[in-house]
Amino acid sequence: MKKKDILYVIENECYGGGERAFAQLINGLNKETYAVHTACLPGSAGAASERFTEEIARSCELIPFDIRSLVTPLNVLRLAAIIRKKGIDLVHSQGSRANFYARAAARLAGGAAVVSTIAAPVEEYNIGALKKAVYLAFDRFGEVRVDKFIAVAGHIERKLLRYRAIPPQKVARIYNGIESEKYVCAPADAARLRAELKIDKDVFLAGAFCRLSWEKGLSFLIGAARKLKDSGSKAAAVKYLIAGEGELERSLKAEVKCSGLEDNFIFTGFMKDIRPALGAVDVMLLPSLREGFPMSVLEAMTMGKPVLASNIEGVDESVADGVSGLLVPAGDSGALAAAITALFSDRERCREMGARGRDIAVVNFGLEKMIEAHERVYEGLLSRRSAKEITLNSVVGPQEMRKEE
Repeated sequence: MKKKDILYVIENECYGGGERAFAQLINGLNKETYAVHTACLPGSAGAASERFTEEIARSCELIPFDIRSLVTPLNVLRLAAIIRKKGIDLVHSQGSRANFYARAAARLAGGAAVVSTIAAPVEEYNIGALKKAVYLAFDRFGEVRVDKFIAVAGHIERKLLRYRAIPPQKVARIYNGIESEKYVCAPADAARLRAELKIDKDVFLAGAFCRLSWEKGLSFLIGAARKLKDSGSKAAAVKYLIAGEGELERSLKAEVKCSGLEDNFIFTGFMKDIRPALGAVDVMLLPSLREGFPMSVLEAMTMGKPVLASNIEGVDESVADGVSGLLVPAGDSGALAAAITALFSDRERCREMGARGRDIAVVNFGLEKMIEAHERVYEGLLSRRSAKEITLNSVVGPQEMRKEE
């Protein structure tokens, strides 16, 4: 049986949950059924794109494709040519620019089914009003060409149905998955990383693993640390490991310095493998203002770490408050400081919540579930496409079809 050709299109300038989920899919799909091609930035574009391409290089054909500009008509033509040349059966994209190019190119090329993953609706982007209007216009323009929307969380599914009026049969909610066998705490690796960072084994260490961007709410974390210091709390001794890169790196470091917290904060920059750092922390922090369905939370839970996060949509679909972690109001440094103090004061509770979190992650968010759910979506679309071709062939006939083409 001929393999089905799938083309993934993604804007991998950064490496976050979306890139991680696509890498999992590309590596995990049944290669006896699917031939995989990926259009993305080459590894030479930066550390994040290098990590993404390294992860998928053995599982697909890599096609260098730069979509850092929203509107480049030549990119539509180029992607359409790739779809025709490779005989692509299904195009799956993620990200506003990737979705625009993939939808337009698939329409131009004709024939391929189209899947769009939505990790955050365009309406929630933190961009200027004019730019958002342009993004929305392009998104709405290509929306009708999509055969299936994949929402990474229940709240995104609800928004697509309610605000975009997408028919329910065109939306599938598929949570991100995690490789439970790979995310197991290794005490030796954790101890080695603490030693490299000159953090004593008895120091309470809280870690944030995220992009350094506004929606991650890291300023509120710095505010919480400042409140603990000013109050004279014993929890003022907590150290914070910030692993990630982004546009706010300089301003966040300046805020730490102005607050006199330089001894408390460690900025590591981008980390290719966060598992040693996750193993080294006592609690994982995510003080976000907005999320889709954060992969970092699943990673922490699977590593047996309690999660202290904002009580927002997406996060509340994975973290059970008081069971696998603590949820606090978003943007509230005082509540965050109180929760840090509570965990600092009760390390046994931390360990118990971490153990329960791993059980939840393994049972509910296994990688196999995520991959199988995507394969069911693909199979449903491709089987309908094949049935349509057979019907057309029987009505028109092969010769007439070739003339029409």
